Amino acid sequence: MKSLISLWSSTANELAVRCCTSATRDIKTVAARAEHEGLWFLAVTLADLGKATERWLESGFVDPSMASSFKTAPFTSLPAFLQGFYGRVFNPSNGVLLDNPDTEAIYAIRQLTLMFGKIALPGETEGSSLSVGGGRKVVSAERERLAVSEYVQCEHDVRASDERMDPAYLAEFKRVSEMLFGETFAKVNRDVDWGRIIPQHGPGAVADRLSANAKWDQRTWTARLQQFFPAEEHLASNPINYRLFSQDLNIVEPGAEVPVRVISVPKTLKTPRLIAIEPTCTQYVQQGLYRAILDALKEDDFLSRVIGFDDQIPNREMAREGSLSGDLATLDLSEASDRVSNQHVLTMLEDYPHLSGAVQASRSLTADVPGHGCLGLSKFASMGSALCFPFEAMVFLTIVFLGIEKELSAPFSSGADFSRFRKQVRVFGDDIIVPRDNVLSVVDELEYFGFRVNVGKSFWTGRFRESCGKEYYDGVDVSIVRVRQVLPTQRHDASAVISAVSLRNQAYWSGLWQTARWLDDYLGELLEHFPNVAPTSAVLGRETALGYEFRKLHSRTQSPLVRGYIERSQAPSDPLDGPGALLKCLSRRTPAVHPRGFAPKEDRSSYIDAESVDESHLERYGRPKRVSIKLGWISPF
Repeated sequence: MKSLISLWSSTANELAVRCCTSATRDIKTVAARAEHEGLWFLAVTLADLGKATERWLESGFVDPSMASSFKTAPFTSLPAFLQGFYGRVFNPSNGVLLDNPDTEAIYAIRQLTLMFGKIALPGETEGSSLSVGGGRKVVSAERERLAVSEYVQCEHDVRASDERMDPAYLAEFKRVSEMLFGETFAKVNRDVDWGRIIPQHGPGAVADRLSANAKWDQRTWTARLQQFFPAEEHLASNPINYRLFSQDLNIVEPGAEVPVRVISVPKTLKTPRLIAIEPTCTQYVQQGLYRAILDALKEDDFLSRVIGFDDQIPNREMAREGSLSGDLATLDLSEASDRVSNQHVLTMLEDYPHLSGAVQASRSLTADVPGHGCLGLSKFASMGSALCFPFEAMVFLTIVFLGIEKELSAPFSSGADFSRFRKQVRVFGDDIIVPRDNVLSVVDELEYFGFRVNVGKSFWTGRFRESCGKEYYDGVDVSIVRVRQVLPTQRHDASAVISAVSLRNQAYWSGLWQTARWLDDYLGELLEHFPNVAPTSAVLGRETALGYEFRKLHSRTQSPLVRGYIERSQAPSDPLDGPGALLKCLSRRTPAVHPRGFAPKEDRSSYIDAESVDESHLERYGRPKRVSIKLGWISPF
């Protein structure tokens, strides 16, 4: 805890100099409150003040009731904490936003309040606790139970939203969806019908707890999948191999299927995130459908501009533009994935029976929720399903244009009607950008369809905008550097060391040079060697714009070498042999061009390599269980 307070103090002093103020009293406040309230003060209480500040920038004035954990300075409307910084942004006498607020001070306030907001809880175990003001305790198990209760309540909300949905609204939803995605759905519908979907396993966990390579020898298939993805074509590379294990094949009916397994993963100190781990067979097919849908979306010039899956830069650029001009609004949704109803997806795909059937066959029907047993699902899918992300984006985009259409009081009738919004609308997951003039209508439509707009992270009134992890005020980047883990106390804590080195380098490149220097001293005492390196180097070192250092030349190549630590991780031992190994090797390929436009299901010889393959993937595969660092002579660039 002391190291975190020292780090905060160093950053506060650095930013105080840049803003021509003093942070002496602020440092004393943080030291005293952190000693009394623990990590909770740094990670939650300070972060709540930072979030309140964003709302004040949006509304244009300070509302002290939103920061009740901090006293108001005498004779002002501003918090006494960080008063020197706040006074450069808001009028001290009435709390109104200044006509030309200091963007450097806005950045400083955000950095000093939010830098620990997403720090991981050190050594959290079931029943562990954290100190909170007033002698209260927040217990990990309690927070998880609350998150699970909210998950179950969300399921009830989705079901209730489905019941009250006006069929006329669903018809409108389908009409707009068809204009947007009709060609895309038609392409994937043909892919399913012609057997062009190539399922794929990933390295992650599955509900039936098979290891990464053991998935390729799976013996469980569902009757629902069998109709669209016959086991004999997708569980073996050829009929001979299929006969070898077909006697052990277990085709299960819907009532006997393995449910998704709901678990919690760290999100913030205050709230865990719930995800659902899918069964092996459904995740296998979902991955194939996911690739087909993304390929079809990327082929469409308009859709590739308004929906993002792997590139956040367009969203960030539009957020910057929106902060400068005020013409674009940024929206964020709460529990976005869990509030996409299966009814939404069924409506979108109603005219595409092969695609709709395949999507429904690969969708899990039930979830094993801790403390609540096995629950039927009205939502389409939780995070963990490979199809969750693309379908939520398509549902959100459809609703966005429904809202715009309502605002314009003119139904869209052609692609040209949509095209004029290609620089004003974009969806990346639950990060949504829309024209400010249409934002209220879009919000109404989203809420009518059962979604909840996160008002605390949605902006359209002031000059602050946020999207895909980047924040801007009046065109100026005010994004911050976040501390993700508690600082290491020994070199053997490899994960914390790697995180701290990353933090140091992020601080350096963001211009927090005194903070980077403090981390240099801290890590220099911890690591035997901590050299200057180029940003492209594999060495855990100090990235710098002033050039790298080296100690000797390689004996054969004469290239420079430096003594330093590198990250080491190894996939777990997971040997795979026989038919499963052959299937895995063949499935890591894509269809070659076929005279009829597609590769026949039975002709796997027409596949060509599409990605590099780790030579040891049949011996070791999956996500590493641990990470370490090793000292050696490595290139500094």
